[in-house]
Amino acid sequence: MLNHYTDKEDCSIIATLRGITFITITIYASLVCWVTLLTIVTLYFMHNFGKFGDLFLCVIRKCFIFCLCRIMIEDVQLAVQREQDSNIRAVHSYEKYNDIDTINAWTGSIAEENPDLVSRSFFTTSYEGRPVYLLKVGKSGSNKKAIFIDCGFHAREWVTPAFCQWFVKEAINSYGSDEEFTNLLDNLDFYILPVLNVDGYAYSWTNDRLWRKTRSLNKNQKCVGTDPNRNFDAAWCTGGASASPCSTVYCGSTPESENETKALGDFIRNNLSSIKGYLTIHSYSQMLLFPYSYTNLRAKDHNELNSLAKSAVEKLATLHGTVYTYGPGGKTIYISAGGSDDWAYDTGVKYSYTFELRDLGTYGFLLPESQIKDTCEETMLAVKHIAEHILNNA
Repeated sequence: MLNHYTDKEDCSIIATLRGITFITITIYASLVCWVTLLTIVTLYFMHNFGKFGDLFLCVIRKCFIFCLCRIMIEDVQLAVQREQDSNIRAVHSYEKYNDIDTINAWTGSIAEENPDLVSRSFFTTSYEGRPVYLLKVGKSGSNKKAIFIDCGFHAREWVTPAFCQWFVKEAINSYGSDEEFTNLLDNLDFYILPVLNVDGYAYSWTNDRLWRKTRSLNKNQKCVGTDPNRNFDAAWCTGGASASPCSTVYCGSTPESENETKALGDFIRNNLSSIKGYLTIHSYSQMLLFPYSYTNLRAKDHNELNSLAKSAVEKLATLHGTVYTYGPGGKTIYISAGGSDDWAYDTGVKYSYTFELRDLGTYGFLLPESQIKDTCEETMLAVKHIAEHILNNA
C-alpha cells in the first residue's frame, strides 16, 4: 500500500530512509514541472513501487507547490569526482580538502612548530570516539578579548574546515609583517575549532558526500544523527527545525544533546567574560547573517550588527568581486531555530555572525578545490574587519 506523504519534511524522511538526497527544488516554470512530472510517472511504473514509488506523491506535491524542479547539478557523481583535483592526500595542503585524520595531525604539528602563537587543547570526544581539538591563536597576554571561530558544523560543507585551517596559516605567516593582523594577534585571542562535527565530516569522506548531521544514534535506529545547528537552546525545536530523527534538520532529543554541541556551549559559557565575538562558518549561499534566525524580530543590537555586516561584505568584495547578501538570518534566508549564533548572542556574545561561503549554487556543497584559495582569501578580509571592530568596540 502506498502511503500519502504531505509535506517537505515527510519527503525528507522518505529520502533519508531510501538513501536519496534532494539537491534543490525551487520555483521556475510550470512547463518544466509538467515534463518532470511525466518523467517521474514513467519511472514510477517502471520501478513498480520501488524507490520512486515511495517518492511519487511526494514529488508530485513538490511540483504543484513549487511549480519547478530545477536541476542545479545535472551529474552529481561527476561533480563529486571533479571536486578534488586528486584523490591522493599524502600530505596536508591548504589548497586541498583534507580528511579528518590529516586535519587532526595538522593541529598538532602547527601548534608544535609555532608555540609562541598557537596552542592546541583537547575539546571533546565525539559520539564515535574521535578527538575534537581546539586551537588558540594569538600572542600570550593577560585580560585579552577573544573571538571564537568554528567550522565544519555540517559535514558536507567541506570548504569551511578549509577556511579555519587557512586562517591559522595566515595568522602565522602574517605576524610581524602585516601590521593590521599583528595588532589583532597582539590584542585578541582567536579560538579556532577546525571541525566541530568530526564524525559527520569523516562519514562524508567515506560513505555519503552530502551527509549533513552528526552520527549519533537516535531512538529510531533507521535514522542517524542530529543537526548540530538546530541543537542549541535558542527557541529550540520550533520553526525551521524538526522533532523527527529522520529529518535533516532534527533538533535532537534535548538542547546540546550532542557531545560536540555540549562542549561548544560549555566552552563559551565558561569563557563568556573574554569571548566578545562568535563566528560560525558555513556554506553555501554567499551570505553574512546575524541574529535572529529563530524569529523575524530584530535583535536589540540590530543597527550595529547590520552596519558591521554591510562593511564586512563590502571589504570581502574588494578582492575578487564576490557579492554577499547580509542581514538577520530569519529574514535573509529562512527561519531556523536552535542555531549556535542565536544562542551565542542570547548568551551574551554580542558580535555573533554566520558566514555562508561560496558559491550561489553552481557547485553548492561540491565547491571545487580550485576555489578554496580565493574563497579563503576574501573571507579573511571580512573576518579581520569584524575582528578589528570587536577590538575597538567590545
